[in-house]
Amino acid sequence: MKKSKISEVPKESAASPLFTSEDVYRQPLAPDSTDFNASVVGFGHGVRNKFHTHSSDQLLIVTHGKGVFATESEQVELEPGDVIFSPGGEKHWHGADGEHDFAHITVTRKDSVTTQHEE
Repeated sequence: MKKSKISEVPKESAASPLFTSEDVYRQPLAPDSTDFNASVVGFGHGVRNKFHTHSSDQLLIVTHGKGVFATESEQVELEPGDVIFSPGGEKHWHGADGEHDFAHITVTRKDSVTTQHEE
């Protein structure tokens, strides 16, 4: 067993071509897990990731700010306490709205592959 506090997990840059800005961070929550990836991901004002898919299901749990989750046919606003379940293969993006920063916990299978569908 290992206990930790999110506030004590170091933030690391998550900047990559998947995001619309470098103002994004990650806090790995279970780096020793062999079963799943779990991290807090934080986005600066208006920062989002680009359309992408995961080969596994994804669970997002909003922890801070105001954000958006969008598929090709639907868009929903998010606030702390909201939970999004996105099945594997669903094309989507998520991130902060234009006026707030935003953070969520993301959980996927350890072997999940993310494929970017937007430049």
